[in-house]
Amino acid sequence: MSAKKVLVLFGAVALGASVLTGCGGGEGGGGSAGSGDGGKGPFAGKSADEIAAAAVKATRDAESVHITGTGKQQGQEMKLDFSVDNKDNCTGTLAGPEAEADVLQVGQAVYVRADKAFWENILKAQGAASDGAVDKLAGKWVKSDADEAGTEGMCDKQAVIAALDSDKSEREGMKKGKETEVDGESALTLTKKAGNGEEFTLYVATEGEPYILKAVSKGGENPGETTLTDYNKKVDAEEPPADEVVDPKQLQG
Repeated sequence: MSAKKVLVLFGAVALGASVLTGCGGGEGGGGSAGSGDGGKGPFAGKSADEIAAAAVKATRDAESVHITGTGKQQGQEMKLDFSVDNKDNCTGTLAGPEAEADVLQVGQAVYVRADKAFWENILKAQGAASDGAVDKLAGKWVKSDADEAGTEGMCDKQAVIAALDSDKSEREGMKKGKETEVDGESALTLTKKAGNGEEFTLYVATEGEPYILKAVSKGGENPGETTLTDYNKKVDAEEPPADEVVDPKQLQG
């Protein structure tokens, strides 16, 4: 098993995508009501859908971003904290109810370092016997297979941001809400309610580039919250020492 597949198993992709697609799916009007209309305020003269489109583009075009999030996947609480850039550099942590893992990507090499509980859960999910592997893996960096090209999950910035725009209809029909602040930055809220009881709120920066600052999903099967900060800051990622890296084949039962 590769480090990449471990990330997918642990739910990093699902959490990031489900929260960040908070501008999609359901009912809504084309949205020009609320603050920012009538020639006043941020994004004057622009509809909510136009603002959402601009926010998606600005966020995608940023060189790097720090992503933190909480949410539920299959009833399990998940947390993530990642810094990722457009040059395949990534550092971060993801955690479940009883396990936690550090993640590192440098170029096409992906590494996962976790405790015993993490590896026990992963091997169990794969139906593999540990055969002592857990003790060998705990606290070590497990590297992705050398012949695997590309990465998935929160360490692929463009894959994560692409979830925002995989279907343009998903971010249509939003409505402008009130102006507020996210971590001290001025933001305009965009909201949308879906027929299944889900409610999505997108917070878009009103100063400088219209970056997405936060996305919140309430109701539905996968509620959660994601915050995006530190746009365009350098991501410091270095390969771990060779003596701290374990052959991923030890994961196979």
